Amino acid sequence: MIVHIVLFKWTEDATPEAIAAAIEGLRELKAKIPGIIDLSCGENFSERSQGFQHGLLVKFTDKAALEAYTPHPDHQAVVQNLIKPILADILAVDYEV
Repeated sequence: MIVHIVLFKWTEDATPEAIAAAIEGLRELKAKIPGIIDLSCGENFSERSQGFQHGLLVKFTDKAALEAYTPHPDHQAVVQNLIKPILADILAVDYEV
């Protein structure tokens, strides 16, 4: 299994509505993209986050499923239309368990 972790830092002018739409768009990917075992995301409450405001955790069946996820049209629609317009910074980590 592959674990994919992403941290998001939003622009100062990102509205709560735009952030909520991005998070909801990510949550909907679980039902749309094959190979996703589990997907969760939420707002950070840790003081150690270095300014990252939301996190995403996706568990994939294998590395091939992760590799198919990135270019998948549904994922790209969320990234291009909902995330990129309000994204200030991003950090991703992938590992196998």
